[in-house]
Amino acid sequence: MAGVWIRSWFAALCLVCAAAWAASPDEARKAFEAARSVAVAGPIDVPLASQAVLKLPAATVFIPQPQAGTLLNAMGNPGRDDRLQGLVFPASDAGWFMTVRYEDSGYIKDDDAKAWNADDLLKSYREGTEASNEERVKMGVPAIEVIGWAEPPVYDAATHRLAWAMSSRDKGAPAGDAQGVNHNTYLLGREGYFSMNLVTALADLPAHRVASQPVLSGLAFNDGKRYADFVSGTDRVAEYGLAALVVGVAAKKLGLLAVALAFVAKFAKVIFLAVAGTGALGSKLWKRKKAEPAAAPANPADTPPTT
Repeated sequence: MAGVWIRSWFAALCLVCAAAWAASPDEARKAFEAARSVAVAGPIDVPLASQAVLKLPAATVFIPQPQAGTLLNAMGNPGRDDRLQGLVFPASDAGWFMTVRYEDSGYIKDDDAKAWNADDLLKSYREGTEASNEERVKMGVPAIEVIGWAEPPVYDAATHRLAWAMSSRDKGAPAGDAQGVNHNTYLLGREGYFSMNLVTALADLPAHRVASQPVLSGLAFNDGKRYADFVSGTDRVAEYGLAALVVGVAAKKLGLLAVALAFVAKFAKVIFLAVAGTGALGSKLWKRKKAEPAAAPANPADTPPTT
């Protein structure tokens, strides 16, 4: 049964998005078909980077690498991101999706959380986004401008989670145009951290944050890999603190990625709801496919994957 709704859902996504994204229709279709062939449906435990397990909840789909990276490229995110572990999509609607990344940074000290200045962090984020726009234009997708904090950065020392949300839109778009938002949650561990980036439309953030909460709460480090398992004097300590995770300074300082790619990766083009209301269209297409009699597959790619 899971294979049936995965097939219907990805077909609807492909139809709606092929013309809207950076990739050509054929490239978009290939990216979707590759992602569909490896997608797994919750509930299921997904091991991540030999560090943690994501208890993928029901009514969600997980797409692993390398197909996840190819799909992000089709969305207008340039470059290869070796940190990416996969993508999470909801089953019934495409109004949001989530990236899951792991950074082998070492133990990150959290003592700078009380000293940061949200205005300074916002300025750095805007500068990094401007640096990324040249690459986006080369790919044929609109430049982006950062509007501001949708939610300023907050760190929970008890759970070792850092979260914030940033709103953005296409550069030069009218002030009334729909804004996209990236809601970022970082979970710190003994040897590095996971970042889970919820991408949606700003107006839908409250609802989609609730809908995606089971995914966020489903990620937990393995025994021995948790933040509390850190051994002082023995374990590797990161060269940067929490503030760097907000603005992407860590990538620049360590030469892991160009700042441009670090920021572009956080601003995957918001699908459906931020593009002429096509989110509702995607949902309608999916529901219509459930109601209509199934047609004979036009080619082998239309055959449901084995799950």
